[in-house]
Order: sequence, then C-alpha cells, then structure tokens
Amino acid sequence: MKPTLLCTFAAAAALFGGAASAAVNLPQLNIDTTQTTVSGLSSGGFMAAQLHVAYSATFKKGAGIVAGGPFYCAEGSITNATGRCMASPAGIPTSTLVNTTNSWASQGIIDPVINLQSSKVYLFSGSIDSTVKTGVMDALKTYYNSFVPAANVVYKKDIAAEHAMITDDFGSGCSTKSSPYINDCNFDLAGTMLSHFYGTLNPRNNATLPAGNFVEFNQSQFITGHGMAPTGWAYIPQACTTGAQCKVHVVLHGCQQNVTLVQQKYVRNTGYNRWADTNNIVMIYPQTSTQATNSCWDWWGYDSANYAKKSGPQMAAIKAMVDQVSAGGTTTPPVTALPAPTGVSAVNPTASSMTLNWNAVSGAVSYNVYRNANKTNALPVTASTYNDTGLAAATTYSWTIKAVDSSNVESAASSAAAGTTTGTAPPAATCYTASNYAHTTAGRAYQQGGSTFANGSAQAMGLWNVFTTKTLKMTGPNYYVIGTCP
Repeated sequence: MKPTLLCTFAAAAALFGGAASAAVNLPQLNIDTTQTTVSGLSSGGFMAAQLHVAYSATFKKGAGIVAGGPFYCAEGSITNATGRCMASPAGIPTSTLVNTTNSWASQGIIDPVINLQSSKVYLFSGSIDSTVKTGVMDALKTYYNSFVPAANVVYKKDIAAEHAMITDDFGSGCSTKSSPYINDCNFDLAGTMLSHFYGTLNPRNNATLPAGNFVEFNQSQFITGHGMAPTGWAYIPQACTTGAQCKVHVVLHGCQQNVTLVQQKYVRNTGYNRWADTNNIVMIYPQTSTQATNSCWDWWGYDSANYAKKSGPQMAAIKAMVDQVSAGGTTTPPVTALPAPTGVSAVNPTASSMTLNWNAVSGAVSYNVYRNANKTNALPVTASTYNDTGLAAATTYSWTIKAVDSSNVESAASSAAAGTTTGTAPPAATCYTASNYAHTTAGRAYQQGGSTFANGSAQAMGLWNVFTTKTLKMTGPNYYVIGTCP
C-alpha cells in the first residue's frame, strides 16, 4: 500500500477528541438547494461518494470523485480498504455493494436511490496513479451504472497523473507524488467538474481573489472530535453575502492535506474558488484533524461502524454544514465595522524572528497576524505589536494584520509589510526516497507494531515492508519528516 493520501491504517480504530476554537459560525445564505454538489480526492473521493449516495436528497445535483472508489467499498474492513479498494480492484464485489445500497435505502438508513437518477457524476483517475489503481475507479463507474444514467457520467482517465488533485497552473509535476498532492497537469479539473454539474459557466476570475471571501468557520458547532478539526474553511463570493441566490459545492481534501499539514494550499490553489467567484457558488472545505488516522476521512470505519450511513458522525457533520449555509434566505454573514489596521511595519529582524507593529484600531478587542496569508498567532493578540518567531534565516516574509471586534469578526486585512530575517540561509535539506524497510535499516526510521515511523518527528509512514515507499527529509541531526526537497 502507498500511504501518501490514503491512510496509514492503525490496527484498531479510536475516537479522537478536539478542542473548540473561536471562529465565525457559517453564515445562513440564500441558497438554491436543488444545486448542491460535492467532490473529493482520495479519502475525500471515497467520502464524496458516501455523501452523494447516503445523502442523495441533498447532493442530488451531482458528485465528482478523484481517485476514490465505490460506496461502502471497504465494508468496514481495513484489509478490504488497503487491498481491493486501492491495489487489487478485481476483488471489489460491485454487485454486493449495489445490493447493500438498495437494502439500506429501503430501510431508511440512507436516502432513496431514486434521487441519483438525475445526478451528474464526474470521475477522474490518473493513468499512473500508484495509490488508488484505475481499476478501483472502473469499479466505481460500474457501481454508478446501477443508479445513474450513463449519459450523466463522465469518466476521464487518459492523463498521466499521479495520485493528486489536478490543476492547469499550480502544483508539482503531473507525474509527482508528494505533498501537497496538487499537480499541474495543464488540465482544469475543478472547472471541468463544475461545468459538468452546472452547464456553461461564466469565465473564471484569474485575478487575485478578495481576501475577505475566505472564511474560517467553526466546525465544532457541528461536531467535536471524531477526527475532525475545530475549524473548517469556506469561500463565499461577495454576491452571496448580499442576498443573491447561490449554489453550494463541498470540497473534500485527501489524507495529509488538511490545513494543519499543507496550510491553505488545498483551500486556495485547487482551482475551485476562481469559478465560484464568478458563478455564485459557495465552496465549503471541511477539515479533518491530525488526530484522524493519517488525517484521512473515515471511509473504512476507523471512527464509527456507521461511517457510510447518514448516522456516521463525519457524514452528519458535513450534512449539517450544508444545511446551515443553505438556511438563510437573504441573511448575510457577520460584518465588522472595524477598519483595517494601518501603519504595519516589520522591524528588529533576527535570524529566526521579526517584530510587527501597527496602529491600534478603535473598538478592536484583539488582532490576528497573517504571515504569507496564513494565520500565525494561536491566541488573540491584544497589543498592537507581535513578535513572530520560528522563521527561517535570510528569508523574506510578508505580513498583514486584521482587527477583531467583540463578536470575533475580523476586519479586512491591512496593507502588507515585508521583512527579511538576518543570518545565512540554512543548507539545502537532504532527502531520501526508499522503502520503509530500507529507511529503518538505514537508521532514518523505526518500526513498531508493523508500522513505520520517522526518527525525530515520529510521523507515521505506513506499513513496515519493502513495498511501501516514502521520501524522508532530514531537517536536523537524526530528525526526519515526510516530504521532498526543492
């Protein structure tokens, strides 16, 4: 098994906890609920299929699955998940899965399958995907043939892409398999999927998208623990905040792709938002936590035996997110009256830190600091100064500041202030690509209970064998992390 995006499976499942986070609740907007769709990559692809089938009354418009597989493919078994649902698709019992779907629908465990008859389905498999074999996606197409008219299904598998989300202008080389698992294959997969669901779209916005349209929302309103992060992200076009009727599309990242691990790359750089901005589509990006197995979505039962049913904790939480954002008529999201901070400066650089100063904003109860568009402070900043630490030597960064009011609503971002740390740039990191067995024999990793872990960081690398290959980057003496060198 290749454990890049799909999961490094533990021997036993566990329930995971998470702390609540102060974030804006999802707004209630004027949404056309007949136009709701979902898509996902890898574990998110399996999850997208689950949501589409189990909640077909909600996601009736359609679903896009990239490197995923049939509904309930694993049947609650880790062995099935790592075997037939990834590497050995000949063993997928498609007819059994169809029968299970029909049985559960008749019992009310999932929505009636008749909803799927009007759905649009878009399937994508990279022809050199080494994690989820194309045969798994072939089985998914066969599965959908029992419920969705053939004319409504598009299946593209002629691009030599590895296991990744595909774009036309961002990411690694098309044949690369490494974090953040977004590959530039000169193909706009997000736009192609959305066009299949909704028909001809307005041209996408290729300019810089408004920063205020990106919203970090409170996931703990819908679920606590169960492998999900305290907060998720959404992209809300300006028109959707002022009463225009909009659509909703849910985007599900793959394993090792949540904001904690790849920052906001999946939220901002997979191509969805540029189409959303000009076509009034609200994008919801739910997030797993690092407490989930390999930060994956639950598509085999690590969190709940009901993982593929409407009662599955992660399933119900995402459905509740859609319901909330769709419940508002013309209700608009919270708006702060606070102006953006001014006078931002980056001063007193060291090899690993920079001091940020700005003018206090009247009425602000705190501030948030953003470095290269990613929030830096874990706790509210109550002064008009902040010492940003943990920076790389001889490196230029850009900072913006947002004021926060008493309702925890942020102002627009300040103008950016740039600064360069002192010192000498660190030497280039050394990377090693080898099997997990070779990594352990070379002293870069260790094995425990049949699984492999990187020395120093203790990051899970997957099964301890000669078949699972990982790239380790040495960032310090006997300290290795999963990653690649520039």
